[in-house]
Amino acid sequence: MNEADVRGRLADVRDPDLGDDIVSLGLVNDVEIDEDGTGTIRVSLALGAPFSPHESGIADDVRDALADTGLDVELSASIPDELDADEQVLPGVQNVIAVASGKGGVGKSTMAVNVAAGLSELGARVGLFDADVYGPNVPRMVSAEERPQTDGETIVPPERFGVKLMSMDFLTGEDDPVIWRGPMVHKIITQLVEDVEWGELDYLVMDLPPGTGDTQLTILQTLPLTGAVIVTTPQEVALDDAVKGLRMFGKHDTNVLGIAENMAGFRCPDCGGFHEIFGSGGGKALAQEHDLPFLGGVPLDPAVRTGGDDGEPVVLEEGETADAFRVIVENVANNAGVVRRREVSGGR
Repeated sequence: MNEADVRGRLADVRDPDLGDDIVSLGLVNDVEIDEDGTGTIRVSLALGAPFSPHESGIADDVRDALADTGLDVELSASIPDELDADEQVLPGVQNVIAVASGKGGVGKSTMAVNVAAGLSELGARVGLFDADVYGPNVPRMVSAEERPQTDGETIVPPERFGVKLMSMDFLTGEDDPVIWRGPMVHKIITQLVEDVEWGELDYLVMDLPPGTGDTQLTILQTLPLTGAVIVTTPQEVALDDAVKGLRMFGKHDTNVLGIAENMAGFRCPDCGGFHEIFGSGGGKALAQEHDLPFLGGVPLDPAVRTGGDDGEPVVLEEGETADAFRVIVENVANNAGVVRRREVSGGR
């Protein structure tokens, strides 16, 4: 058994999204065989979205392809980075995912909180940056009573549900309004990016303010975004504004991981009927129109409101709504993986 034999076997493993085998796509970084010592095949794969179902499936297929060799199989995963660690803005963070909306009131922060908590539930190392400087409410939505700690140089974020948290709400007094002009917003966002000790993260979820203002531009210009999630409701007004968000990311060459739809109908607990209060299929139609993935829809459920007010993300519960959020979480992770693997395979 030599490296060529191993790569020949791995040529039978196909990427479920890119439509070719992992060897042809350049997703096998390195192969080492130690037959005389530990009896181990070590394979390094160019996988960049930890705990995404599709990348976990690729890893399982690799193990299956090498199962009858009589050797142990050790897998590792990394996406080669052209920048040195000291040149990277967030050297310990693999994926930065922005959650955005064209307008307020569509449940964007709820989506960001549940995506972050859902990724953590899968086993990923996750951070959640509440960058909605004018209306920060993530700490309430996860019942974060602990404040960040600092040694005067770096800020150590608190954790809830296995998620590291940072929010403008931690830096202002209770009920104090935030009245800042654009340059101040740019300065505080940049400082928080540089000074927060995020450590090693698989995903950093950014909850952006609604619209297309100074905060969004600062983040687009400062951070290496893997991609963005656009949140909307089915109604036409929300869809019109969601398109503006799409165009903003498009102008800055930022990948959009897909469209997520909130308030996608209400199931009456008394009669069992399903009522499409804000319209039907708007998010899916928007995704199809712009050739983007539809990540999934979450129903209008009082449990979402209760979870937000009580600080318990509904994705961690059981039931139809929790399952809907889990579908979105898995699709976000899968699509982040597609973006990263395409970088390696030359855009295929």
